[in-house]
Amino acid sequence: MYEIGRIKSVQVQRSSLKIEGRSERYYDPSPLLVVSRLRLTARGVIGITTDGKQIVDVHHREHPASRNRIDNDISFGFTSHYQAMRDKFGSHLTNGCAGENILIETDQEYMLDELGNGVAIQTSMGQLVYLTNIEIAAPCAQFSQFAAQDIFPLSNQCMKETLQFLHNGRRGFYATLVDQQPIEVQAGDSVFAVEQPL
Repeated sequence: MYEIGRIKSVQVQRSSLKIEGRSERYYDPSPLLVVSRLRLTARGVIGITTDGKQIVDVHHREHPASRNRIDNDISFGFTSHYQAMRDKFGSHLTNGCAGENILIETDQEYMLDELGNGVAIQTSMGQLVYLTNIEIAAPCAQFSQFAAQDIFPLSNQCMKETLQFLHNGRRGFYATLVDQQPIEVQAGDSVFAVEQPL
């Protein structure tokens, strides 16, 4: 394993970020909530606030309006990817706005081929948490429109170019928990790329 960064923040999506408008769906990051700790489970994630309140993420299989697809229990992204998105589209793309549960602070961009064997998180108690089945969190049309910050629907060509730029993990990744026992992670925990298949 080799270290790729540290957790900068953890958050949950309280509800879907794709909102039904009068005429079309649009992207709204306001349901996101940064929490003190994140409990990783085999069924999804639960945020824990500083006062101990538990908030079930919308991708948790037991959320009443669950958006779980089996492959998207946990999500993570990188601060370096946000910097690339800001360089391309503007400062409105603040860290975390793409909706990942775990934001990892690093200066390097990471693609799937560098993370395909899995990711490990070392908690403050020294425990290692392994995440596997890493998949690209493909960008949707609504997030692409939000990123491009255009008040009009993007042309087919602009949409294609935006989707291509945000793809290949730049928008983030999905993963599943290897250990079936719930475990908590938080800002400051170290993150490693696994070099051999789990």
